[in-house]
Amino acid sequence: MLILWTLHGGPKRFGELKRSLDGVSEKMLIQHLRELERDEAVHREVQQVVPPKVEYSLTEFGAALVEALRPLGAWGCEHKTRMESIRNEPTQAN
Repeated sequence: MLILWTLHGGPKRFGELKRSLDGVSEKMLIQHLRELERDEAVHREVQQVVPPKVEYSLTEFGAALVEALRPLGAWGCEHKTRMESIRNEPTQAN
């Protein structure tokens, strides 16, 4: 979901995506980009220059998916503080 959200701002090169997604390993980013490309949510374009330039962008399907996820993102923003406080409460042993 974070990859889709990042690409919603426009096409990005791999390095730009990696910097935008703090804490995501290169291996996991590559794996998820391949899955999103296979699912036709992300388009991968290789430009024939030296060195090769690869750019990722949302397809029409991917952009529609981002729009479908927008209410979920709004819900998360609205309830973020509550969820964090619940997670930070000490657990009680029975």
